[in-house]
Formats: sequence, structure tokens, C-alpha cells
Amino acid sequence: MPAVRELERNVLGCDYGGTSWTTRAQAEHIAESLTLQPGVQLLEVGAGSGWPGLFLASLTGCEVTLLDIPLNALRQAVERAVEDQISGQVRVVAGSGTALPFASASFERLSHSDVLCCLPDKLELLRECHRVATSDARMHFSVIQPAPKLSSSDYQEALDVGPPFIDAPGGYESLLRESGWRILDRIDVTSEYQQSLQKLVDGMKSNIPALQEALGADELASQRQHREEQIALIERGILQREVFVTSAN
Repeated sequence: MPAVRELERNVLGCDYGGTSWTTRAQAEHIAESLTLQPGVQLLEVGAGSGWPGLFLASLTGCEVTLLDIPLNALRQAVERAVEDQISGQVRVVAGSGTALPFASASFERLSHSDVLCCLPDKLELLRECHRVATSDARMHFSVIQPAPKLSSSDYQEALDVGPPFIDAPGGYESLLRESGWRILDRIDVTSEYQQSLQKLVDGMKSNIPALQEALGADELASQRQHREEQIALIERGILQREVFVTSAN
């Protein structure tokens, strides 16, 4: 759908059919924070159609394993790897992040973008990532979450308007500690998230006929309203997005 891909390029700076809020600049930060280079084995969990994993392979020469469940998205990733002439650096695996089909200590680097906030079994995924990580591995991930110290009513709004499993009782610090990960860096990217949401809403408003043809009028209206509600929660300090860089040791 050309109109949808054009909107994605305007919002994120890519056209992979991505489902996370990782922008091109943030993908470049993943490459830098994980010191990706030729020969490094990267696992991307919840890879979808390949953003940002395929971009990271193209940018750094690393070897990437893309893991997700939807086969259609993984087929798109395979096609894009061929198109980008990086098939030799890419492996695509259908599987669950909470039961990774890999031997222990298989990967030096791991990443997942806005996956944990869409998954109920957060601790299980983090433990599985630690199991398949080498002793000196690093992991980069982003999450959308309720802001700290909210009233009960504001917290409920975050649960209602945010991703389906945004709730993380105890917070990600405790989840990471319990699963064996040590935090190296923690970055608030809420402002960039809000900018991306606003670009998305503005793009929807400026290209209504083409997007209605691609998505349907009702779906387009529903998506636009949902994103506007999320922007409102960010402006009120209720919703935020963070990036974590962690070490396995």
C-alpha cells in the first residue's frame, strides 16, 4: 500500500512496514550502543517485517536473526532482505520470544522495539533473552509505559489508551534485575515518540483519500482518534517511552 508506506517514511524515516516507534535516528543509536559490526550475531525479537533489524544489518554488516510469530510479516522480511542484497547476513525464524528456539549463549547482541509493552509475559521474555545471550552480551530495547507516580485514575487511562499490555507492575528495573540483566543506560525518548505520533496524525489528515482507500474510512478514523488520545496523554505526563541498554553480566 504505497500511501501507508509513504506515511511510514514521513514518520519513522523507513519503509519496512515497521510496527514499532523506532525512528531511523534511534535505529542508528541501537547500532552504536550495541557496537554492531561485521561478524556480530544480533537477535531481534518481535522483528515483524524486519524493521529495524534489516536496516542494522545493512548499516553495520552484522548478522541478524529475525524472530516473530506472524508468517506474513516474516515473508516480507525475507523479500526485503533479497531486495537489499543482504540475504547472506539474515536468518528468519518463526517462534515465540518467551520460548526462544535457540541454544543457550547463542547471541552477542539482542534487541526488541516496543515488544514488552505488547506482551503479558515480560519476565519470561527477558529471562529467555538472558539464557540465549553470551556472558558479555548487550541488549537494547524500547518500551511504552505509564509515567511514574500517577493517580489511580491517570494510571487507568494509560492502561486504556496505551499498548495492550503496557502495565509492568514493579517497573522494568525490577524485571531486569530479576532476569539477570544490568542496566547500562536508560534514556527517555517520550519527546521523540510524541513527535512521531504528531507526524502520523498530520499525515493522516493530509492524505485522507489515499489512506481511506488503503485502510477504509472507519479504520482510518479509528486509528487517528487513538493516536490523538495518546498524544493527549503524553502532554498530560501520563504516557512515556523509554530506551534501555543492558548487559548480561
